[in-house]
Amino acid sequence: MSARENLQAAAADRILIFDGAFGTQIQERGLSEEDYAGDLGLSADQKGNNDILALTRPDVIADITRAYLEAGADVVSTNTFSANTISQADYAAEDKVRDINIASARIARELADEYQAKDSRPRFVAGAIGPTNKTLSLSPDVEDPGFREIDFDTLVGVYREQAAALVEGGADFILIETIFDTLNAKAGIFAVRQLEAELGRDVPIMLSMTLTDLSGRNLSGHTVEAFWYAVRHANPVTIGLNCSFGAEQLRPHVQLLSDIADTLVLAYPNAGLPNDLGEYDEEPETTAALVRRWAENGRVNILGGCCGSTPAHIAEIAKAVEDLSPRAIPERDTKMRLAGLEPFTIAA
Repeated sequence: MSARENLQAAAADRILIFDGAFGTQIQERGLSEEDYAGDLGLSADQKGNNDILALTRPDVIADITRAYLEAGADVVSTNTFSANTISQADYAAEDKVRDINIASARIARELADEYQAKDSRPRFVAGAIGPTNKTLSLSPDVEDPGFREIDFDTLVGVYREQAAALVEGGADFILIETIFDTLNAKAGIFAVRQLEAELGRDVPIMLSMTLTDLSGRNLSGHTVEAFWYAVRHANPVTIGLNCSFGAEQLRPHVQLLSDIADTLVLAYPNAGLPNDLGEYDEEPETTAALVRRWAENGRVNILGGCCGSTPAHIAEIAKAVEDLSPRAIPERDTKMRLAGLEPFTIAA
């Protein structure tokens, strides 16, 4: 079976577990500039460039990935959220993008295969692609609403380079995550479609939107429902929500998405809301109890954690939902569904 079919088969039997945050775990290790920079000889300071650790401290990334697999993760992501030429330009590391993505994907692939070999339970690798720090929909200049820092074709090229390297390194899926701009996501989708044409095979896409406020919209103004109608043509293997808020605040939006999406729903909230110091205090048991309610109501197929989450959070989530059935995927009907910032349905 293909990776898409394998994931769908596994998700039909039980609620699957996604991993948690990498940044939180990296910060706890107190790495130095030398750890980040290694012997790459880059001209800029690398401290804080978490993605480059796949090249300079692969043991750190492997340890974190292993901890999430030990916690029960069925799907592990690559530590490549900012491993694109736009984001890496901040560190003068644009020429390392391909190497970073291949290395990070290989780390995840080798460990996923190792754990699958132990118990024959399928493990999957999601090649993570973040939104970059640019937006196609909005102008950064309040005096010039028509100005854009980047155009669609350029962003497609950025995403395609990253996606190709992730697949080369062994990723099963391309996870376009923390989507604050729907047009950015469409550039990512188009990039993967180009890659598929070149490779001559399916490269399954996972999509995850992030909300900017409790009204349930992303930065480009789309509601959860409008976002789904804008991207469902991509036939994603999962659709979901991540980051933004904790599980309590995300609950109604996950519920809405669950009602309308005819594919697997993946949700990985933050570990609550940050405190005054920007840190996350929500205990693993609290997060697990909150997402268990989603599962009890048949709202999710895959659960994990975002900012502030740890292997302990993932372990508690896995334990909390192990006895619950996965969400039943609704059948797609024949209504025409369109989207501006709001959804628009034309009934037959």
